[in-house]
Amino acid sequence: MTTRTIIEPFKIKSVEPIRFTNKEERTELIKKAGYNPFLLHADDVLIDLLTDSGTSAMSSKQWAGIMDGDESYAGSKSFYRFEETVRKITGMKFIIPTHQGRAAEKILFSIVGGKGKYFPNNTHFDTTRANIEFTGAEADDFVVEVGKHSEIRADFKGNMDVILLEKFIKEKGKENIPLCMITVTNNSGGGQPVSMQNVREVKEICVQYGIPLFIDACRFAENAYFIKLREKGYSNKSVLEIAQEMFSYADGVTMSAKKDALVNIGGFLALNDENLAMLCRNLLIVTEGFPTYGGLAGRDLEAVAQGLEEVLDEHYLQYRIRSVEYLGERILSAGVPIIEPPGGHAIYIDAKRFLPNIPPEQFPGQSIVIELYTEGGIRAVEIGSVMFGKYDNKGKLIPPPMELVRLAIPRRVYTQSHIDYVIEVILEVFKNRDKLKGYKITYEAPMLRHFTARFEKLN
Repeated sequence: MTTRTIIEPFKIKSVEPIRFTNKEERTELIKKAGYNPFLLHADDVLIDLLTDSGTSAMSSKQWAGIMDGDESYAGSKSFYRFEETVRKITGMKFIIPTHQGRAAEKILFSIVGGKGKYFPNNTHFDTTRANIEFTGAEADDFVVEVGKHSEIRADFKGNMDVILLEKFIKEKGKENIPLCMITVTNNSGGGQPVSMQNVREVKEICVQYGIPLFIDACRFAENAYFIKLREKGYSNKSVLEIAQEMFSYADGVTMSAKKDALVNIGGFLALNDENLAMLCRNLLIVTEGFPTYGGLAGRDLEAVAQGLEEVLDEHYLQYRIRSVEYLGERILSAGVPIIEPPGGHAIYIDAKRFLPNIPPEQFPGQSIVIELYTEGGIRAVEIGSVMFGKYDNKGKLIPPPMELVRLAIPRRVYTQSHIDYVIEVILEVFKNRDKLKGYKITYEAPMLRHFTARFEKLN
């Protein structure tokens, strides 16, 4: 049978114009932004790969749901549809809407966190880590060893190292670990999936020590599709069935609906513990809103419910995974070092191997990000020493294990010709990589500095 091109499983009904800029303009624009792409005006970006969060194109049925949203303050019918959909997928008893994922994290860790507490994860993402550390607690990462080596291929590089996890529990004491979390897919680890076997193994350890297991479910459908493709015994199961099994091992779920629910705002916290749910709802009322809207309009709840159904469509997931893979294959074949194999929502350039001449304290990932924008108007994000670097007591940078540049693909937004343009720009930057310079930070906030930091080019 002839293999045919995997086409977008949708038709385009509405379009948004792109404002074109030239290299001279962009050189000045990025300089004025303190060499931080977060501080650029979006109108000055040609292809925006800063994040896949909240950047999806919604479907006609989601827009219809926007019109049908029930804006009642309490007991909205849109909430009950949202609740039913989330419960069908996760199996959780208590469903608490929030305006986005970090709001769910803030509520959860404000209650269970605190000084002297520890939270293990395969890899925490930035807002999760920040919400934990804001309470005085410690966030610790235990991704498997293969997940730390970008050039090595493995099916489930997002897995948690269960041997290190158990050792950590014994060292810190189970009474000091309020919960264990698994992020699916593992965003900071390259968008790499977590296997069902690994979820089960982590659950067994958690049960042994009486520690609840939570899932950060931002990209649960992409993770479930990888399990279907790669894990023995799942090829004939639906993505919904795989997701339901994955969540059956969890005691709670946090989710930013801005990823796999295909919406521009929204999230939730789902729990099985009634007392914890009561405490979370109390804090929700103080900070977000009544428990049946949680900081969202009824129309947003409708759009989330519809998006959670659409994301389980395997034609969509096949297109989604393949389109990201296409970008990765093309630049990899030209010698650009990336995390292999390509992940679910993004391609991660290995900045250490791309720019071996620029040390971590000069932020090689940031250098690539700036050059991608200057050369082609592409906005990406550094995931390395800018985002996750810390300082020792002498002010010296402690770099994270990897220096990466993430090219996150918004869902249902760009066509293949857009991605072909991205490929051309990346290859041009790679060809001229010896000309790139390092950067130093001239301003940084005490937490989540990558959002607002400003930089200066080194000579």
